[in-house]
Amino acid sequence: MNHTEIPDGPVPMSLLPDSAQVGPRGELQIAGLSVDELAAEYGTPLFIYDEQHLRSRCREARNALGEGTAYASKAFLCTAMARLVNEEGLHIDVASEGELLTAIAAGVPGERIVFHGNNKSLTELLAARTHAVGRVVVDSFDELSRLQHLHEIDGLVAQIQLRVTPGVEAHTHEYISTGQNDSKFGFGLESGAAEEAVRNCASNPGVELMGIHQHIGSQVFRVDSFARALEVVAGFSEPLGLPELSVGGGLGVAYLESESAPSITEWGEMLSEACNQLGINARVSAEPGRSIAAQAAITVYSIGTIKEIPGIRTYIAVDGGFGDNPRPMLYGSGYTAFAPTRITEQRNSLARIVGKHCESSDVIVQQAHLPENLQVGDLIATPVTGAYGYSMASTYNRMPRPAVIFASDGEARPVIRRETIEDLTVLDLG
Repeated sequence: MNHTEIPDGPVPMSLLPDSAQVGPRGELQIAGLSVDELAAEYGTPLFIYDEQHLRSRCREARNALGEGTAYASKAFLCTAMARLVNEEGLHIDVASEGELLTAIAAGVPGERIVFHGNNKSLTELLAARTHAVGRVVVDSFDELSRLQHLHEIDGLVAQIQLRVTPGVEAHTHEYISTGQNDSKFGFGLESGAAEEAVRNCASNPGVELMGIHQHIGSQVFRVDSFARALEVVAGFSEPLGLPELSVGGGLGVAYLESESAPSITEWGEMLSEACNQLGINARVSAEPGRSIAAQAAITVYSIGTIKEIPGIRTYIAVDGGFGDNPRPMLYGSGYTAFAPTRITEQRNSLARIVGKHCESSDVIVQQAHLPENLQVGDLIATPVTGAYGYSMASTYNRMPRPAVIFASDGEARPVIRRETIEDLTVLDLG
């Protein structure tokens, strides 16, 4: 991750979706549509995705990472997204029955689905069998026992990959680092658990071991971390003569003006070079998620309150926050902000953008650079919110989740409708 001085100028177009441009009123347009007009039509908070941006990154991933590349659906998933990913030729990885059934509802063939999860229930494993999931990424000895038990019942053999932890630090936030020895995920290499799991597979009639899977964490900027993990895992997997090796995902993206990150293509080139140097014979695949979805979207909010505390700071409260983007509260993640109706203006006014939830930590941007003289009712947007925004959204304080739209070639279509108060009470039994 490279850092530069944070400017006070207009928000960089490099943080915005591919189709972003300045409209005739100095407003932001996405796919030829004015953001303020979309906000007026669909309300705020609102996620606006550039559909062609998503498709472009899917194609880049397939070209750079190969045929077996799977989209990591936890980044952002709905029926329309799963359908788009399938149309662009990617596989899709899921980590719950809900994600699996969303992919199936979108028409994704079972053989193009990879099922993850560190604690898959019997119900989830049965669902994977019902829909003929192509690969199950096994994460524990208990899961191997469950698959053997199911085989005794139905005679089916699951084609699996074993997830291993390579003991490589990913240089990311501890909550999204997964490749170190102390992890809830996978079989440790250094502890000998991975070797024992391979022996278990050899005597387990319920599984066919197809390959090894690794994942060192999320929002990783240093490609040398990926290369080091690949070297460690290949040293374990290649002697086994298995046909598959997955390096997982985790490629970082730039959220701020001060950040830069490798492209999917650069990541693919690094992996290819490392595979050649290591003499890897297995088919190597990857699972990008954030790098496909993050920059494709912005979130648009309406200002509800402006509170100036003399000598301390200005607070700008918007109609979203923790419920649509918990990342700043969970990981201390940084975002930038801008006024979508004043996209070309200097941002030389400082404010803290907060949400409307009953938490002091409900801060979207700690120190936002914004145009001067914003008023109640004006719009504020945060870019690079296409990953882990809606997918981690909640209804805390009984606040409905936002709508999501896809914009393409001058047209917008809702793909997730705005949640209503009635939706929030539908599960209540009285």
